Amino acid sequence: MYLAAFGLAEAPFSTTPDQRFLYLSDRHRDALAHLLYGVAERGGFVQLTGEVGTGKTTLCRYLLEHLPGHVDIALILNPTLSRLELLATICDELRVAYPAGSTSLKVFVDALHAHLLDAHARGRRTVVIVDEAQLLSAEVLEQLRLLTNLETATAKLLQIILIGQPELLELMGRTDLRQVAQRVAARYHLTPLTERETRAYVAHRLAMAGQSRVVFDDAALRVVHQESGGVPRLINVMCDRALLGAYATHSEAVTRGIVRRAAREIAGEVSRVPERRRRRATIAAVAAGLVLTTALVLMARGPLTSRTRMLLAAPPAVPVAAAVVTPPATSPATQPPASHSSLRALLDDSKLSTDADSAFAAVATRWGRRYERRPNQQPCNVVRRSGLDCITRRGTWSLVRRFDLPVVLELGSTSGARRFLAVVAADERRATVQIGSRAEPIPLDQIEREWDGSFVVVWKPPRVGMEALGRGMRGGDVVWLRRQLGALDGHAMPALPAARTYDESLASRVMGFQRTHDLMPDGIAGEETLATLTAVLDPVRPSLRRSGSGS
Repeated sequence: MYLAAFGLAEAPFSTTPDQRFLYLSDRHRDALAHLLYGVAERGGFVQLTGEVGTGKTTLCRYLLEHLPGHVDIALILNPTLSRLELLATICDELRVAYPAGSTSLKVFVDALHAHLLDAHARGRRTVVIVDEAQLLSAEVLEQLRLLTNLETATAKLLQIILIGQPELLELMGRTDLRQVAQRVAARYHLTPLTERETRAYVAHRLAMAGQSRVVFDDAALRVVHQESGGVPRLINVMCDRALLGAYATHSEAVTRGIVRRAAREIAGEVSRVPERRRRRATIAAVAAGLVLTTALVLMARGPLTSRTRMLLAAPPAVPVAAAVVTPPATSPATQPPASHSSLRALLDDSKLSTDADSAFAAVATRWGRRYERRPNQQPCNVVRRSGLDCITRRGTWSLVRRFDLPVVLELGSTSGARRFLAVVAADERRATVQIGSRAEPIPLDQIEREWDGSFVVVWKPPRVGMEALGRGMRGGDVVWLRRQLGALDGHAMPALPAARTYDESLASRVMGFQRTHDLMPDGIAGEETLATLTAVLDPVRPSLRRSGSGS
């Protein structure tokens, strides 16, 4: 209903786990790293917990959509199962055949064991993910532990990831489950967003829905965080209701009052008068009664003095809301001329184009590509159409410099609108941002003050649509990876067809490269590893460190 009024291409605060809207805070990035660890390692449990609505299931779905091709997943969404039902469900998820009507645990375990041995021989990895794991019974948890005993002489055959609410922590702390708890190789508890992250989260989802202007004012965003506690699901529900409220009242922006009203509606408190307002009314009534009583007593004693009349005429000294006086804005004629020596001045200059399209066009130009966006098309889809690709990340400036590729930074401004800047060069002290045909050097300390850590790296894949490479995969892309690594570490290319298979030896070389470049050493050549590898080996690609590189 409100989409057109606020310039949105789609609903920004849907509660469905749409990966396009995923915002990775530092906490969510750490949690994702633990899930990736669970996929990469062999044997044992990985445990991810968090309050309701903090994004556990969304991270799980993100993981499923970005798994390497050599990983098989059994996803358990309904954990209220018996031991027999659990084994049957795992077999069904992995397409493991078993006799119809089987009621023996041994039949299922034997069938599963045979499948895991075959998968291991083919270089495949098998992972069981259990969502809502706090609902597992002790007997089923013990059965899962027994499954981790399935192994060869050198490797475990099954990895298990448990995702659940904080009650899972209590469950795993039981004395009778200590053997299960001892098998947990990695644990992470996902906490809600901070106020700063809440602001960035709201701005990110609005931008992904096509609106770079943050239609919530500062006070409204503060209330969003206070009322939601930083829980992403509650933020979505509250912001969606607030946008609807702003639309219904013909407001161009979402204010603090609109958010508070939305919060009361969500909590079912529309008909209840706010407690603070009732207190004020009570205090005012009592004060008025005291003044009237005093006046009657004084009148009964005789004529009123002039001082008494003044006291009675004065307004009662009751607590009232303080009036906020905003100083008049300085007229344009008296304002000092704008100086672009600071990042803040750049962001607030209405004459400069700091929208997403301008920033991505500047970065595409560095690659010698044209940027032509169609209606309702996301910037990264435009980039991909030109043969490039995007890596969306959130982190520190050191992470940006590690990529050594042109990036688009996402920042805020005093008006509340989101701003996008193309960074095309950087050294130890400053970064050069490109705005149209204009290049501005900005000190790094200013960027770190204004920037919340969100950025998009634009890079050139070896071929369009190339996916992550991992153990057990085969084909020409594996040969290409061997050739690139060989240019760095000097390893000779094995003879075909062995060169076409992603084996453990190649995974070890990838891990060595990842450690050298401060990447997660998981042995999977994902987008970050591929982007870094191509950047290291391409002498003519655009670089942040090499002045004048690129087109």
